[in-house]
Amino acid sequence: MTKIVRQGGVCIAQSVKIPREPKSGEFDKIIRRLRENPNARVVILFANEDDIRRLLQAAKKANQTGHFLWVGSDSWGSKISPVLHQEEMGEGAVTILPKRMSVRGFDRYFISRTLDNNRRNIWFAEFWEDNFHCKLSRHALKKGSGIKKCTNHERIGKDSSYEQEGKVQFVIDAVYAMAHALHNMHKELCPGKVGLCTKMDPINGTMLLKFIRNVNFTGIAGNPVLFNVNGDAPGRYEIFQYQIKNSTAEYKAIGNWTDQLHLDIKAMQWPGGARQVPVSICSQPCPLGHRKKTVKGIPCCWHCERCDGYQYQADTFSCKMCRFDLRPNENHTGCRPIPIVKLEWSSPWAVIPVFIAILGIMATLFVVGTFIRYNDTPIVKASGRELSYVLLTGIFLCYATTFLMISTPDVGICSLRRIFLGLGMSISYAALLTKTNRIYRIFEQGKMSVSAPRFISPASQLVITFSLISVQLLGVCIWFGVDPSQAIIDYEDQRTANPDFARGVLKCDISDLSLICLLGYSMLLMVTCTVYAIKTRGVPETFNEAKPIGFTMYTTCIVWLAFIPIFFGTSQSTEKMYIQTTTLTISVSLSASVSLGMLYMPKVYVVLFHPEQNVPKRKRSLKAVVTAATMSNKFPKGGLRPNGEAKSELCESLETQVSKQTYISYSNHAI
Repeated sequence: MTKIVRQGGVCIAQSVKIPREPKSGEFDKIIRRLRENPNARVVILFANEDDIRRLLQAAKKANQTGHFLWVGSDSWGSKISPVLHQEEMGEGAVTILPKRMSVRGFDRYFISRTLDNNRRNIWFAEFWEDNFHCKLSRHALKKGSGIKKCTNHERIGKDSSYEQEGKVQFVIDAVYAMAHALHNMHKELCPGKVGLCTKMDPINGTMLLKFIRNVNFTGIAGNPVLFNVNGDAPGRYEIFQYQIKNSTAEYKAIGNWTDQLHLDIKAMQWPGGARQVPVSICSQPCPLGHRKKTVKGIPCCWHCERCDGYQYQADTFSCKMCRFDLRPNENHTGCRPIPIVKLEWSSPWAVIPVFIAILGIMATLFVVGTFIRYNDTPIVKASGRELSYVLLTGIFLCYATTFLMISTPDVGICSLRRIFLGLGMSISYAALLTKTNRIYRIFEQGKMSVSAPRFISPASQLVITFSLISVQLLGVCIWFGVDPSQAIIDYEDQRTANPDFARGVLKCDISDLSLICLLGYSMLLMVTCTVYAIKTRGVPETFNEAKPIGFTMYTTCIVWLAFIPIFFGTSQSTEKMYIQTTTLTISVSLSASVSLGMLYMPKVYVVLFHPEQNVPKRKRSLKAVVTAATMSNKFPKGGLRPNGEAKSELCESLETQVSKQTYISYSNHAI
């Protein structure tokens, strides 16, 4: 039955068996199971009328009045007992009865039956007592029961209500079908013989069944009686619905089945007097962006599961992941491109670094202009003009790097980033390292000999500086050969759990490790320069620039020590691109600002506002100057001549004997 129903397109959400002898609470359990699928409201019943009544009682107890829509078999039919005193529970129930008609001859026969003329029916006496509410035996009477003794003068239909049993027609047709089958069997097996022949004694049941299925005659109601290959007679049913109108309940005929369904939908009425046909389905259709997950064993029932995250609904039963560069649309029925973001010039993350860089560039150009304007003055000469201009170039490039880091990435911009991000710092620290190394060698040599160290001329210093810078450029060239620069869109940096916030980041193909390698050489130069600055810390401050350079390097180290945890600590942040770019550009600009402020601003201040101090000192022999410089480490500052005469002479003597061009003045104002 279940298989046939499902083949007809009917979904069975629950199939529950009623035990032959139901225990207390059994029907409550059945109702609870039926409620597991709240959208499936139609319940088809194949049960006896007592079980139907108890099931309706359990539904009423569970406060399910009007929820379930009952479809009863012919065991319910148009009987009153299943809905007695619980009419509201049966409202809207659709039941069937085999199509029948009353057999008048049977009525005349049955109402004429009495205890006297129907003794052959052993159950008739029991029927008589039940029908007339009396007892045939006096001994069966009980005092106070109100039951009288039967008089045998009672008459069916006169002293009791009578209605012909609906199946009388079918019983008569069944008897005739058996008679026709036996008759046909006798004609075939015992032709021309009266009574049973040996072939029918005993009767073969299988053969008799074959003859029964082959009968074809007109029944008592005028309908043909015949059977199909499965032994079923043609279905002829009347369809009723239990309706309540004006507080009056009745079974109303709404259609019939004779080879096909004839149903008067307009005549139907549902619980609460509703006329619209109610909906009963196991599962509601899934919303957009949800897939159906069928319930095991019930293919017509399902749970709706949302295609969450980066999934979209591929078909009714499956979700699929969007491509790496796509995200699901609002209702997860398809995919759409992930928006591309980059650091915009108007972003606060860019405004601050750009502002610092512009100020730095203006300050750098101001210093360069001042040095060019006063190029031949003692302080400018004493600062080492060649290395100063190299250092100022590096400082300028450090500030200019900010604009490359914020510009929209493409192959050209990415190539320039690789070149200039480390180049500006390499130029700056290569020049500073050359300066500190020169100072260190001069004073170390002065402790042992009065002769000047090798390679301290301006030309030598430039060669050393550019040699150090060339290492950085060589590394970048190798990097270009191994991995050409390119702009990429990174969809992993901002791939958030919520796809609505996912973004693709347009950036250069430079990993964090590559960036560290790019800046690593500059860091090495910075550390080496710091080491030399520490070694020359014992030289009197009135003799050289070692201490200002030392302060510069100490401060720079602090800046970069702060940069590293910030840069790598934000590697998992969704704001990684903004934080790291801003941190890097500000760190580079601060490093340049430290060098510019500590090394050149004091000189510019003296040149512009105290020109009287920007004068040369008198010269002495190199031997005398070196002796004075050496002794300055052994005596307090007060033991020297005022105004730093010894230190000036040292620089000027070195200039005369080594370069004839440059003063290495260490006056009080050339810090």
